[in-house]
Amino acid sequence: MACSIAAPLCSSRRIAPAAPRGTPQRLQHHIECREQCGIHSSSASGGRWRQHQKPALPAAVASEQQHQQQRAAASSAFEEYILDLQKRIIQRAEELDGSGARFEHDRWSRSPDNPHAGYGITSVLEGGSVLEKAAANISVVAGVLTPERAKAMSSRGRDAIDPAGGQAYSAAAMSLVFHSAHPHIPTLRADVRLFEVEGQMWYGGGCDLTPFYPHESDFAEFHAYWRAVCDKYDAALYPEFKAWCDRYFYIPARKEHRGVGGLFFDDVDVAASSYDVEQFVRDVGDGILPSWEGIVQRRCDQPFTEAQRQWQLLRRGRYLEFNLLYDRGVKFGLDGGRVESIMVSAPPLIAWKYNVQPEEGSHEARLVDLLRTPRDWA
Repeated sequence: MACSIAAPLCSSRRIAPAAPRGTPQRLQHHIECREQCGIHSSSASGGRWRQHQKPALPAAVASEQQHQQQRAAASSAFEEYILDLQKRIIQRAEELDGSGARFEHDRWSRSPDNPHAGYGITSVLEGGSVLEKAAANISVVAGVLTPERAKAMSSRGRDAIDPAGGQAYSAAAMSLVFHSAHPHIPTLRADVRLFEVEGQMWYGGGCDLTPFYPHESDFAEFHAYWRAVCDKYDAALYPEFKAWCDRYFYIPARKEHRGVGGLFFDDVDVAASSYDVEQFVRDVGDGILPSWEGIVQRRCDQPFTEAQRQWQLLRRGRYLEFNLLYDRGVKFGLDGGRVESIMVSAPPLIAWKYNVQPEEGSHEARLVDLLRTPRDWA
């Protein structure tokens, strides 16, 4: 009778000890097979069978496996979080708008031929009474870094990134841009994101305002909200991330900042941080609309003139200039991404006029002055 345990599993073949007299032939054969494969009985009389324990994995291998499991769990949990966050933001935004306008949802696949390439959900509301155009988008994608992307990421100090490209990556994000129909309500931009390459994970995100009129008390309230969020984790976070936001949203050609800032952070490594990065990022996501709601409720019924509306359209031009010329996220997305889902952040209407100079001493001139030099608001 042939042994039912495959021979290649046996490290060596040796003669089995004789079974006790009276042992059935089938059981005798079973004993021989188990002996040949390194399995023996717990007693000479043929009691319970047990198998030699497999050698323990080296500590480094076991540790890496544990880290892989932790990273996979973190990625899955973050994806679930941003999907829920998008739903909550959409529901609250429709309530704030109050016109009955609703978000339309467009779920897309990055590559119909490759289910592992990822997906997105682009959700857009247009024509509301408060929200002229609002987009709240999900992107969960994977691919291979091009040399251009890899070089840009490596230059920011991500040591795990090979500047030559070719490494596999995955990314998940919820991002939004809310363009108001009212000149006295600033544009709101925010996102939370997770990026992974070669087993290393980095979080990023932020929230900032692009106003059209200098309502300084609104800006101070907005910044105070985000300072309180940061201070729960580390008093050093708000100054760092506020300054990062001021540096990032700068338009060199205009020598002015796009807005009055807020928070911006990128490449934050959980392992290298002294605070709970994952929970902090969730607090940022949960705070996006609450940080802006007070301004909306205070300004939505404030009268405005056609001249103020035209100024809003002119200032929106600066918003688009920054996105197309300087924004890393837009550049990253346009390099093989889904164009409609990237350009959905653009304002619905924009005006450009040659060499517009606001009247000296006007509210418009005061806004431009504010945008030239960042201020400590909180």
